[in-house]
Amino acid sequence: MRLWRNLRGWLAALMVMHAVILCAGFFAPYDPVSQDREHPYAPPARIHFRNARGEFHWRPFVYALRPQADSFDSYAEDTTAPIPIHFLVEGARYRLLGVLPWRVHLFGAGDGQTRVALLGTDGYGRDQLSRLLWGGQISLLAGLLATALALGCGLLIGAAAGYWGGWRDEVLMRGAELFLALPWLYLLFALRAFLPLAVTPLEAFFLVCGVIGLVGWARPARLVRGVVLSAKERDYVRAARGFGAGGGYLLRRHILPQTWGVLLTQAAILAPQYVLAEVTLSFLGLGVPEPAPSWGNLLASLQQYSVLTSYWWMSLPALAMTPFFLGYLGLASALQRWADPSKMDSGGMGSNG
Repeated sequence: MRLWRNLRGWLAALMVMHAVILCAGFFAPYDPVSQDREHPYAPPARIHFRNARGEFHWRPFVYALRPQADSFDSYAEDTTAPIPIHFLVEGARYRLLGVLPWRVHLFGAGDGQTRVALLGTDGYGRDQLSRLLWGGQISLLAGLLATALALGCGLLIGAAAGYWGGWRDEVLMRGAELFLALPWLYLLFALRAFLPLAVTPLEAFFLVCGVIGLVGWARPARLVRGVVLSAKERDYVRAARGFGAGGGYLLRRHILPQTWGVLLTQAAILAPQYVLAEVTLSFLGLGVPEPAPSWGNLLASLQQYSVLTSYWWMSLPALAMTPFFLGYLGLASALQRWADPSKMDSGGMGSNG
């Protein structure tokens, strides 16, 4: 039972994190492309419960930031007017879950004008928290779509190579070995560099998904081939073939269902890799372009030495990605133990049979 609790725990954690990203419009206080040119590189807002006179307030509040006269990116808090933070406030319109028109946000400033930038702002005065949440939708969806494409190609190629064998197996597996031998990151750069650069954010998104997915089919294909080679020699498959069952029926009914454990484990392993691949491409300017936010172009400004050394909050998106990667790696480890019967027994499942 311990194994199942571990598996459910990782699944629950990932579901919560993805739900927050899926409902980014609700949790993000502002439009991710909305600019506030009067507050470039504003530091993260400080939440207060005591005012300048030492009086305690039950409702959290912030102070408005006033630019310093001698610098465009230095600010001081105006402690004369506390601005309370309200919850469930109306703000910029968005589509909840991508469908329902909505304008209620989790929190916002009580005066309706001051921005509460909990993670600071970028060089255009755009709220970093809003861009982080909205950018997560692009980066995570790109990773998941690329994973689905890679697994789909790997399933078809691996099943064909393992079931029919012969020259098909030789050709397909030699191709898989070639893809495995090549450094996939450099191959990814090369393929993306040959594609058009001047494209819309939506076109760039699908280009990135396609390139990443088509590069990563080889390892799932080899794993599926191994499962198919073993499954097609089992007695019940031989019996079904003896009764006249065709190849399509045998694959669909008896063989391919045995590959789901491998595919689920590979999905948990590949998804964070492909999210990181999208982040890398966007960081280098080969992925989703501005002004659409993604985790990669949120970090692109760190290529400037002045930003890297002066505005520490610009690196916070990299820290925010860590729980997602750890969650996927933990899920992959739990799925691997679940797919291995001997490890399942050691985890307590065998004794409860």
